[in-house]
Amino acid sequence: MSAGCSTAVRLRQLALLPRYGGRVPRYTSYPTAAQFTPEVDADAYGDWLGALPTDRPVSLYVHVPFCARLCWYCGCNTRVINRGESISDYVALLEQELALVEARLPGRLAANAVHLGGGTPNMLRPTDLATLFGALRRAFDVAPDAEIAAELDPSVLTREWVNAAASHGLSRASLGVQDLSPDVQAAVNRREPFEVVERAAGWLRAAGVASLNLDLMYGLPRQHARDVLATLDQVLTLKPERLALFGYAHVPWMKPHQRLIDERELAGEAERLGQSEAAAERLEAAGYVRIGLDHYALPDDPLATAHAKGALHRNFQGYTTDAAEVLLGLGVSAIGRLPQGFVQNHAVERDWRAAVRAGRLPIARGVALTDDDRVRASIIERLMCDYEADFAALERAFPGSARLAAEARRRLAQLERDGVATWREHTLAVSPEGRPFVRQVCAAFDAYLDPRAQKHSKAV
Repeated sequence: MSAGCSTAVRLRQLALLPRYGGRVPRYTSYPTAAQFTPEVDADAYGDWLGALPTDRPVSLYVHVPFCARLCWYCGCNTRVINRGESISDYVALLEQELALVEARLPGRLAANAVHLGGGTPNMLRPTDLATLFGALRRAFDVAPDAEIAAELDPSVLTREWVNAAASHGLSRASLGVQDLSPDVQAAVNRREPFEVVERAAGWLRAAGVASLNLDLMYGLPRQHARDVLATLDQVLTLKPERLALFGYAHVPWMKPHQRLIDERELAGEAERLGQSEAAAERLEAAGYVRIGLDHYALPDDPLATAHAKGALHRNFQGYTTDAAEVLLGLGVSAIGRLPQGFVQNHAVERDWRAAVRAGRLPIARGVALTDDDRVRASIIERLMCDYEADFAALERAFPGSARLAAEARRRLAQLERDGVATWREHTLAVSPEGRPFVRQVCAAFDAYLDPRAQKHSKAV
């Protein structure tokens, strides 16, 4: 894209912000978690597990709800802890949860991916890792080439932990960086010099971890485009295979600790958009492929390859190459996806612990999928991943897609008039200037969305 064209697109995006910068779901799933209810309980989940096919691999997600510090921007389910015994007790309960899941499966299943999220998975001690991976491999046939990924806090990472994780197959690591400006870090209670990140990356590379991802943020308090670009200039020296640049979601009604952030120091919508687009230009100039709203990868990375082939997927961790139909969630607040629907464990740790100790699957809520949900989910995923949805192809895979396209045209009419989205025969495409607002296009296919609700994060 030429500089002139880029400037014209940016100006058009700024003009669209007042109308399309409002709050809307992030669409890491459809239906979204807002539709989960207690009607889907442990009994339903047990039945769903028992009906899984035994000839298809699954993916596993393990939630570790512990951190060494409270980052004020955080939207995750976590708590600050400094007692290793409590963490080891949690891992022992994960073993029990795995046994409860295994007991309801129709046979032994293969697992092609394991993702440790949090929180801070590197709060687990090496002995805890050994216990956890031993339990995972007893319950599932973890493939020798399985992708094993972990989200890491560089400030509490040790070489011993890296070597221990590598011995269990760690192949991809995500380092939480967010922003390297000392002023921005002070505003969100996350002080972390670049040298700490550089040291962590060096340990991971030395241990043979093949893929390094860096998590960055824009829209933080006191943050400006120059801070985002300065952070990129430093972290690009580490040559990460992937980067994620997430927009800060300020939702203090959901995460009360975010009230510690001075809202007067938050960037406005136009400045947030400027930070995001300035970072995109810098990363594309450095040779990275822009993937969806907030991911970037080197051209030979599997994420970029899947993007080029139209085979990209989206889940609660963001954009992914994982095509498994089943994702089993373990631990506090973990979400699982099965052919029949979504389930979520108790988000309150004591409730999760009590259920597991009582020998019950610790499910708090979920949603059973209808055929209509599946069609809409496919449309939304393609829009989020490819910025377009081919309704002729969708109709072949999901009869009824064309009907939904016709129904959505009324809701899309204003988006079309504003040039955010256009129809080309049977394909709905999001325009270059409309890409920051793709979630608004997806919302036209959301049968559950209440436009009056203000519980979601902003579109940009």
